[in-house]
Amino acid sequence: METIDPPASPVCREVRDRRGRVYRVGESDVDLLGRGRIWMVVLPWVGMAGISCAAFAFLAARSGLRAADRWGGDLGWPAGLWALCQAVVVLPAGRSRESGRLPARTAMTTGAFGTLAGYLALALAPGLTVARLAFAVCAGAGAGLVQATCLTLPGMWWPERRGGPTAVVASGLALGAVPLLLRPVADAGPPVLLAVTGTAAALAVAGAGRFLRDPPRNWWPPRPDPLSVPADPGARRAREKNPPAVRHHTLRQAARTPALWLMWLCLLGAAGVTVLGLCLLTVFGGQFGPGDRAVRAVTVAGGAAAAVAGALSDRWGRRTTLIAACLLLGAAQFGVAVAARAGSGALLLGCAAAIGAAGVAVPALIWALAADHFGENHSASVHGLLAGAWLLPVAAACGTGAAAYAARDPNTAFPLAGCTGLACAAVALFLKAPGRLSARRIVPNPHPLGEEMA
Repeated sequence: METIDPPASPVCREVRDRRGRVYRVGESDVDLLGRGRIWMVVLPWVGMAGISCAAFAFLAARSGLRAADRWGGDLGWPAGLWALCQAVVVLPAGRSRESGRLPARTAMTTGAFGTLAGYLALALAPGLTVARLAFAVCAGAGAGLVQATCLTLPGMWWPERRGGPTAVVASGLALGAVPLLLRPVADAGPPVLLAVTGTAAALAVAGAGRFLRDPPRNWWPPRPDPLSVPADPGARRAREKNPPAVRHHTLRQAARTPALWLMWLCLLGAAGVTVLGLCLLTVFGGQFGPGDRAVRAVTVAGGAAAAVAGALSDRWGRRTTLIAACLLLGAAQFGVAVAARAGSGALLLGCAAAIGAAGVAVPALIWALAADHFGENHSASVHGLLAGAWLLPVAAACGTGAAAYAARDPNTAFPLAGCTGLACAAVALFLKAPGRLSARRIVPNPHPLGEEMA
């Protein structure tokens, strides 16, 4: 991982808390970057939006390619392989980032070239199996490199309240679809759409990655003090609701704790519910009045609202907000089933907004919660493991056509998805930071010092 190691300064020092965790304090974000750390939220957001826009462009071009009889029935496996390659690349990319072999700028530039190569190959020769394979492997690997870089940076630069910044960056996954909602763009020819979108996404990712930097290990902003109770009420509330990790866990150490695998299960279930809901919403949107374009627009708006959930997690607590997001995701599935039976377009749009908001909020909250539980120094590799749980349902749905089978029996699919969302909320109830004692487990001293001396 490329870190910033400025010359030794008398204001930079390392302090330890009572558990032995080290904090590097004294250096501000302006000292390290030459600009405010807000740019470490804006630039990763640009990178995520660029990758997302390219993915939505592929989805928009599929119908045109099918109409032209250039692909026949082979439309699903390139998307499934794209998601699978992304899941395979995220974990080793995170480990390389931590070891310093893959700086942030290099990862983003490589991801941009992979995206450009994959989409140009698909635009120039969409009917060839080699071109589709090149698209899936190159663009999928590029997206994995970008994700491993962008989604871990906000938690490093905002260790005292990472929920809001992480959710803002994650909202780029939804907002990247905004250009594809415009009719002139969506109605463009598939080769032109793929070539232009792939080139624009590559330029956005490479341009944003040029200015990305990682903070020094154990960095903590000058305020609030990590060893004392903050005087500011907002900072004090954030510290109480989301205390820092007891120590920095490596991926091997984190894998020995139940918390990591509970997060993995929660993310896997939420991803499956979200993918199923998004695939079927457009089908019902065309049947009950709003139209598939309106449903997509409302879903994207809901995904953008997920940034609010991240900010609320700093105030209410990460686990509490995650439970609420999982409950909302599960309840929305039952709402879609009710809307389908009643033929209510308004209820369908409300459920679409809920699925978009909860579907983006759940992974953002879990990625922030992982840094709260296991520390920031190895968050890239931990995120790589968790990202696999998020991408596997996408690969399965695209590669096997599971959503098409579920659409044949929505009366069973939506209640099952709703129950899965509620089960994710139940799993989140058991998330506890490893090494941190609960107040209920603290036993008072039966022989106070005063009695012993008396």
